[in-house]
Order: sequence, then structure tokens, then C-alpha cells
Amino acid sequence: MKFIDEAIIEAHSGKGGDGVVAFRREKFVPRGGPSGGDGGRGGSLLMRADRNINTLIDFRYKHIHRAKNGENGQGKDRYGKAAEDVVLRVPVGTVVCDAETGEQLADLATDAQTELICKGGNGGLGNIHFKSSVNRTPRQCTPGEAGQSRRLRLELRVLADVGLLGLPNAGKSTFIRAVSAARPKVADYPFTTLQPHLGVVRVGMNRSFVVADIPGLIEGAAEGSGLGHQFLRHLQRTKLLLHLVDISPTYDDSDSKLADAKSIVEELRKYDEALFRKRRWLVLNKTDLIPEETRSKVIAEFLDHYRQNIGEPEKSFAISALTGHGCAELTYAIMDSLSETPEAAPENETPVPDLPASPTAAGK
Repeated sequence: MKFIDEAIIEAHSGKGGDGVVAFRREKFVPRGGPSGGDGGRGGSLLMRADRNINTLIDFRYKHIHRAKNGENGQGKDRYGKAAEDVVLRVPVGTVVCDAETGEQLADLATDAQTELICKGGNGGLGNIHFKSSVNRTPRQCTPGEAGQSRRLRLELRVLADVGLLGLPNAGKSTFIRAVSAARPKVADYPFTTLQPHLGVVRVGMNRSFVVADIPGLIEGAAEGSGLGHQFLRHLQRTKLLLHLVDISPTYDDSDSKLADAKSIVEELRKYDEALFRKRRWLVLNKTDLIPEETRSKVIAEFLDHYRQNIGEPEKSFAISALTGHGCAELTYAIMDSLSETPEAAPENETPVPDLPASPTAAGK
């Protein structure tokens, strides 16, 4: 199934039924009085998170969703029937915003969470509500309230504990294949990953976390270049980011590797300051391509240049996603860190600082 993570739709709730003017007219019942009933309530439109749905593709092809109007009232004190509510099922992690104002209406982050999006109009009052001692034959009634109409923007933000960052071909998909059962496409050309992938990493009995792999970023991604900027929203719920850097000798010099690493950090800052301030670990990948006798020196030199030009990483690791070297140590460190980290604060609160002073744990 094609992965769709955003959609624009129209939502319309139902109008309330009108109240009516009617009088009781029966044999042997003179002056029966008013008997006009109220109109029924219009149907509301709600959204419910469903863990069995993984994409917004249903909303890509059906743009307009309407609830029915309530029935009008009738004579003999009969009220109109209320319309049924319409419940739209969306994936867990969907954010609903007003497309015109940008206001966030709902954040469906848990399974079965239900939010009212468009409230149905109340039914109008029949003339039975207007009788009094001085007005025994009221001829007043009220129309039903109009329903609400909204143009909505739906955004799916996948729920993951750890997010992978890096240039195309940095080895993100290879890493997620090495540590989980996920099987994203892997090839020796850029932009192999065209949509987010989730992998569950198990490090012991009842100990696991979810990793999200998104298409690689390139310089200018915050302005719309490449593919990765379209999926950066999927990293906004993560608790930890892993910045994968290709440290293999495919580069002409270490300055090119450092410039590429710095470009990813800058793209995060341009896209979203809150995302930039998330906890971020540095992971040096493809160490298997470096001769063993010079491997430690190359890693140490790169880390030294990284500290001088970008800053002290919270933690750093050297791995080979292809051979699996260092991956186990990294996953155990992630699990320990997530176990110690309290629940993530709401997005409007100040997140954890980007570069706290802590020792570097460089892999071998």
C-alpha cells in the first residue's frame, strides 16, 4: 500500500432540524393547544485513532465528508430524529489542523482516542415551548442551527522512540535492518528510501524500542530540496535522534565528511528549532571500509574535528551496520537511555538541550 502521510479534506457536520408550529386538533378536545415538536440534532463529525491503520491514503481520494441533517419536528408533540454521528478512522499519530488558520484541533496520539472536529447543529424549538398564560396559541418556532464546516489538514507523525538522521546512503536503512526485523530497500545509490520505515528493536525480555528511518536529507532540505524534508515531521515525537555519518574512505578528505555532518545539523535548525534541540547522538558508520590499522586514528581525528567545528556530541559510537560491529552496544545504550528518560514533555515546552556536557563513548 502506498504510504500517504498528509491529506487535505473538507468536513461538514449536519444542520439541526427545524421546530414546527402545530396545534392539537381532536374531536371532543376543544382548544387542544400547541403540539409542535422540536427538530433533531444534526450529526457531528469525529475522528478516532485506530492502530490498525497505517496511512492516510483513504483521505487522498475522498475529500468531502458530511454528516446528515437532523429531522424536522412534527405535530402531536413528536420530535425530529437526531442524525447519526460520522466517525472517521485515522492512524495513531495523526495531527488535525484547520487548513485556513493553522490551528491544531486534535492530536490523536493514542489508540481509540476520539476527538470532536465539527459539532452538529442543535434542533430548533417547536411552538410547545412558547405557550404561556398570556399566549395560549403561540405561532413561534425556531429553525435548527447550522452545522460546522471546516477545511482540514491531516498530518501523520509516526510514533517512534528513536529517529535516524543522515545523508542519502549514510547507512540508515542498513542499520535498521541490522537491529530489527524491518526490511527497507538497500542499494548503492542515493534516495533508496522513499518513505518512512519503522523497526522494533528488542534487546531483552520485555525490553524494546521503535526506530524510525526517513529518506536522507541533503543541503537545502529545509527549503524543499530532496525528499527528507517531507518526512521530518515524523521525528518530532521521538525522544532521541541518531545522526549517522558515513566515515568510509569514499570521501576525498575529512573536511568533506565534516561539512556533510554539519549540513544535517543546520538543516534541523532551519526546519524546526524544537527538533534541533532534541537529544542527538553521533553514530559513525561504515567503519568496516577503513583499514583496521588506521581505523582508531581516523575515528579519533573525525571526532576531534567534530567537537571543534560543531560541538561536543552527547554520545558518539562507531559501528558497521553491514557487519553488525558495534550495533549491539549502541542498541543497549539506547535502551538504557530511554529507560532513564522521563516521558517526553509537550512540544510547546522547552526540550532537552542539544549538546550537554557528557563524556563521549566512542566505539572501537
